Amino acid sequence: MEMKKSRKMILTILAVIVAVYTLFPFYLVVMNTFKNANSIVANPVGFEGISVSQLMTNLTSVINNSNFNFWYAFGTSAIITIISLILLALFGGMAAWVICRNKTKWSTAIYMVFIASMIIPFQVVMLPLISTFRDVGKFVGISMLQSIPGIVFAYCGFGGAMTVFILTGFIKGIPYELEEAAAIDGCSPEGTFFRIIFPLLTPVITTVTILNGMWIWNDYLLPSLMLGQNGKIKTLPVAVQAFVGSYVKQWDLILAAALLAIIPMIIIFLVAQKQIMNGMVEGAIK
Repeated sequence: MEMKKSRKMILTILAVIVAVYTLFPFYLVVMNTFKNANSIVANPVGFEGISVSQLMTNLTSVINNSNFNFWYAFGTSAIITIISLILLALFGGMAAWVICRNKTKWSTAIYMVFIASMIIPFQVVMLPLISTFRDVGKFVGISMLQSIPGIVFAYCGFGGAMTVFILTGFIKGIPYELEEAAAIDGCSPEGTFFRIIFPLLTPVITTVTILNGMWIWNDYLLPSLMLGQNGKIKTLPVAVQAFVGSYVKQWDLILAAALLAIIPMIIIFLVAQKQIMNGMVEGAIK
């Protein structure tokens, strides 16, 4: 009994340490948005210099800054994220369904390719990606770089592997008899997917959409490579560069801009965390 109590206490302490370690960067961002630049540099961890009026000043300065252009960057991030998530859910669901229901060597090989692509670091392919997109854009006559369609296409490619992987595991647990019954009633394959399979995928699609959404919304590296830091099209993480100069960094505005960028995802996660857990549990049970 004593051994169980000791083990539970150790696990609790470890959990607290991990939680503090994980939340500490968020604490720094929130805490320092209440300070001016001098207070942040002098004491970034402490409570000295905190002021609600300073918070409002920082947020107002960020929103009204013409170089940052908050609302334009917010709209760009929202458009890219929403379109990417819709395409990932739609095409990921279709791909996962076809892979599950076609028991061939080709479907297995394609599934293995999806799985293998998940373990390749983005840093390995980022330079070939840019050159490939440049060449493809010249070939089709459409600019794939510094354009919203290009970066949406890239997000669909990088997010497709995890989406197909999770949805495939869920679809394997859906009884095939449902599809047979639909076929007997004269339903086409397309109708079977959209009327039978896709509605059943709602819990796990919600989970995948939120996970992909947090990644796409907060991503900095891919937009900075494809859209450029000095281009007209900027997402919120890239637009924060407006406050970073070669010699001077406006930490009060940088942190305020970072807070504005992460607030939407925090709200969505808090609202939908129940759906995330339900989707994961249902996928695990199936």
